[in-house]
Amino acid sequence: MNKHFKTEVVILYFCTMIVLVIFIFVLLDLYIFRGLYLSIHSSTPYVKWLIYGIYGFLTLSFYIAFIGYGVTDYNNWNRKFRFAVMSLMILNLSFKLIALPFFLVHDVKNLFEFIYLKLSSKPTSEFSNKISRAGFLQKSGLILGGTMMGTLLWGMLKTAYNLKINRAKIAIKGLPDEFVGLKIAQISDMHLGSFATTAPIVHLVNRINELEADIVLFTGDLVNNMATEVEPFKDILGNIQAKLGVFSSLGNHDYGEYVNWTSQQARDDNHRAVIDWHKHFGWDILLNEHRIIEKSGKKLAIIGVENWSTDHYFPSKGDLQKAYAGTEDAAVKILLSHDPSHWDAQVNQSFKDVHITFSGHTHGFQFGIEIPGIIKWSPSKYKYKQWAGLYSKEEQYIYVNRGVGFIGYNGRVGIQPEVALIELVKC
Repeated sequence: MNKHFKTEVVILYFCTMIVLVIFIFVLLDLYIFRGLYLSIHSSTPYVKWLIYGIYGFLTLSFYIAFIGYGVTDYNNWNRKFRFAVMSLMILNLSFKLIALPFFLVHDVKNLFEFIYLKLSSKPTSEFSNKISRAGFLQKSGLILGGTMMGTLLWGMLKTAYNLKINRAKIAIKGLPDEFVGLKIAQISDMHLGSFATTAPIVHLVNRINELEADIVLFTGDLVNNMATEVEPFKDILGNIQAKLGVFSSLGNHDYGEYVNWTSQQARDDNHRAVIDWHKHFGWDILLNEHRIIEKSGKKLAIIGVENWSTDHYFPSKGDLQKAYAGTEDAAVKILLSHDPSHWDAQVNQSFKDVHITFSGHTHGFQFGIEIPGIIKWSPSKYKYKQWAGLYSKEEQYIYVNRGVGFIGYNGRVGIQPEVALIELVKC
């Protein structure tokens, strides 16, 4: 089998799969439209055509985007267009995935009742009445689907950029007086390729500088995939100010693992370019290494590892043993490690003198409920034990930053983007 023939087979297979997936989606859309039609058929013409118009627009946008993903490189799309397309796809799916189960339950219920009435020789008028009474299921699906779609739209347009400063004090036993009151600002997960404009990042830098932190930490995922995403922000992020320096590490998205590169060389070049951007901003990037800050003979170690995860889907290139070596006599040790699963798996097992670990990665799922002192919930908690905010075990702490940007869903509902400001105090 020659190379040309293999290529044709791959293309044919790929096209067949696209057609098959589109066919399945079309069937589902026709079914959902039927439920939609039955739910609103008694509404006024204006309401009906408004709902049909929204439904049609979202559905058409979804198919155009789906085909576009298949035949073009999504990463090369115009930034604002990509943002709009992804938003429309999410709104489309959110409505249909919520409404679909209600429509299915409604129809399955009616089917069994119809069979029962037929077998029992009862009049079909009774079945018609049951269908009418069961219509609330369809309407419930329509209302809940519309509510979810509206909530996600609100999260895209209004709350995606509501940056919050979350403050906490961490008490360290035996903290030298030289480091009492030290202020550490942490940011994480910028995902610069997800921003349609530079305004949110300008606002972020201004808020960080207002805090007048001694140290600023960035714990990975500068980009979604490609170093070129940084270009619009190249003159902004270098303006972050910290008295003792800005230190950074890499996250799983910074390795370009989720792009089909033309060659390994292209992937490696992209990875090096991401690292170079950190240096361009004046950030001291820690690649399985550490830095020592010394005051009056007392040492604080800033340890940074590359991405390390218990999940095999994510790259694990971190080497804490290597980064830690040479920090043994430091009075205070803080660690930058993007993925919080590292903390339970290794840090508080074998490196018990690392006082604080700073992580990100989870984004708090960008969806949840946080009311201080009352409730703190997100689907992220079912994946990560430590998923947002401050946690402790014995004398060790981890702070999981909720992130600045977003991935997948271009918004936030209930989980605000944040800058964490940690102050060190003595026990």
